[in-house]
Amino acid sequence: MTSDQDRLPLLKRIAEALERLSPPPPADPGFDAADAFVWNAETGRPVPVPDVARVDLSLIRGVDRMRDILLNNTRRFARGLPANNALLWGARGMGKSSLVKAAHAAVNAENPNSLMLIEIHREDIESLPRLMTLLRRQRRRAIVFCDDLSFDRDDTSYKSLKAVLEGGIEGRPANVIFYATSNRRHLMPRDMMENERSTAINPSEAVEEKVSLSDRFGLWLGFHNCSQDDYLGMVASYAEHYGLKIGREALEAEAIEWAATRGARSGRVAWQFIQDLAGRLGQTLG
Repeated sequence: MTSDQDRLPLLKRIAEALERLSPPPPADPGFDAADAFVWNAETGRPVPVPDVARVDLSLIRGVDRMRDILLNNTRRFARGLPANNALLWGARGMGKSSLVKAAHAAVNAENPNSLMLIEIHREDIESLPRLMTLLRRQRRRAIVFCDDLSFDRDDTSYKSLKAVLEGGIEGRPANVIFYATSNRRHLMPRDMMENERSTAINPSEAVEEKVSLSDRFGLWLGFHNCSQDDYLGMVASYAEHYGLKIGREALEAEAIEWAATRGARSGRVAWQFIQDLAGRLGQTLG
């Protein structure tokens, strides 16, 4: 008869074989490594971003109402109170993405490490459910951010976003909120909506599924082209913040000429002018 001592090597080999067959425990995604990340859909892991390219909230001018609404929404979310997904839509260069990053930094300054900012690229939206699965197990709260979000004809990846925002059995994790920027209010081109209405048997139902995606965002914050006064206010704010050595009249005259050559006035145009001006003055923007 085989003794218990004789069986031990056999049992050990069986246990080791079973361990090799079983899947390894999930690796720690490393969400404690930083306050900001970029989602890598190929590896299924977040990539830490030690230094986020952003401007201070005080330098974002001409969008005061939208700034206050988004900041208050972000503060409530960080405190564990109800808050809405936000869609920042409208004119290019008016600080939509800058505002998201600045609001995240401002709230984290008030309550350190309370919020993560995780950027997901537009082309990786279909991997969003995988990211949600990882975040659902985290203690920290997270803003998932997609810049320049839009969907074209025959693009079905919007369904992944739609399910995460409101639908699905599990729904959106309580510790996650979604912020997106777009030039389109309904995230799809106008000619596509009009074409589907004109060719569909039931025009109202033809676009309802895609248009309803934007309805998943409780906050719609519209950004419009700024006036000359707002534009000059942005320029003056930058010049003062960075201590550029130039008189007010010369600053405004050059800023107006710069905007005329660009054919537009926006926060982005103001910043590009300041970069050019600082270079000509031999000053840094550190």
